[in-house]
Amino acid sequence: MAWNEPGGNRNDKDNDPWGTGGGRRGNDQGPPDLDEALKKGLDKLSKMLGGKGKKSGDSGNNEGGKSSGGGGGFGAILALAAILVLGYVIFQSFYTVNEQERSVVLRFGEYAKTESPGLRFKVPLIDDVTMVRVTSVRTAKSSGQMLTQDENLVTIDLQVQYRVGDARAYVLNVRDSNQALAFATDSALRHEVGSSSLDDVLTEGRAELAVRVEQRLQGFLKEYGTGLEIVRVNVESTQPPAAVQDAFREVQRAREDEQRVKEEAETYRNKVVPEARGQAQRMIEEASAYKQEVVERARGETARFLELLAVYQTAPVVTRERMYLQTLETVLSNSSKILVDTESSGNMMYLPLDRLTQGSSSRGGNQSSGSGGSQADIEDLTDQVVQKLRTRQDTNARRSR
Repeated sequence: MAWNEPGGNRNDKDNDPWGTGGGRRGNDQGPPDLDEALKKGLDKLSKMLGGKGKKSGDSGNNEGGKSSGGGGGFGAILALAAILVLGYVIFQSFYTVNEQERSVVLRFGEYAKTESPGLRFKVPLIDDVTMVRVTSVRTAKSSGQMLTQDENLVTIDLQVQYRVGDARAYVLNVRDSNQALAFATDSALRHEVGSSSLDDVLTEGRAELAVRVEQRLQGFLKEYGTGLEIVRVNVESTQPPAAVQDAFREVQRAREDEQRVKEEAETYRNKVVPEARGQAQRMIEEASAYKQEVVERARGETARFLELLAVYQTAPVVTRERMYLQTLETVLSNSSKILVDTESSGNMMYLPLDRLTQGSSSRGGNQSSGSGGSQADIEDLTDQVVQKLRTRQDTNARRSR
């Protein structure tokens, strides 16, 4: 019969493989009692926490003992849970803010403060902390095809460099700051491109376009309250549509030729203008000298006239005759004609000395002109005049007889 069958021999219970002896504790070779081991552990924990543990002589079968053991185990569990909760609260109450960050603290969902770098304290389960990097420069790209002021299509690739300037506004004012930046960039770019011509966007106005977009974009972000600061806006490329790129290349080459011609013209201008200014300055100086000469001559004539006036007032008849003769001498000295008045008759003889001089010069042929030749011509001409005068006088004398 098996040891655990009903009605079996009592002695067979001593053959219990666990050595319990029908409820009695046998030798220590069997497995430990789990309930007893748990009780002993709870008693030790209660002693460590300052409680009273169960004595070894107390019977474990009475009701009082059972109540004491159950109460001590529950208290130990509560104490352990309290220690764990306290440790978690202490661990969650402190946090560190790096040099590159700022922390935005919300208390019960409302903004409380913005913490600077260092070791900081928060109230667990009450304060909500959001870390924001404020020193790192971020990059956003934008690309699109848009119309210019002169109704031409142009494709523009833009790069925006920005950082967080206001951590509170970045966290609280806008739900998605990156999306708001993209919308604001597209709006600013389209506004500036729509106010510019295609030539400005493709050539020399490209740098100015980036500056204007940066200023307008910063104004939009400030108005939206995103807390972002624009560091720089770079226009990476501006291109016409692919279908008309060949035509625009031709236009670009024409612009280069135009620029070359402008530079050549500028070089010529830099050469001619100084020369013209020098000539103008020389003419001004000559005119100034002529003016000075005329003024001085007029002053001299005035002084001479005043002196002559004093003499005229003293002897008017003689002075008048003298002035008349001097004036005739001055006038007739520039004339090439000579009038000879003969005393014997009322006829006046006219000698065309200018023609006679030209005739004598033509007779000279290819002879070199010099002072000696001119003097001989004059003497020859004088002899001819004297001879003609004598012949005229003789003829008049005969007629008078």
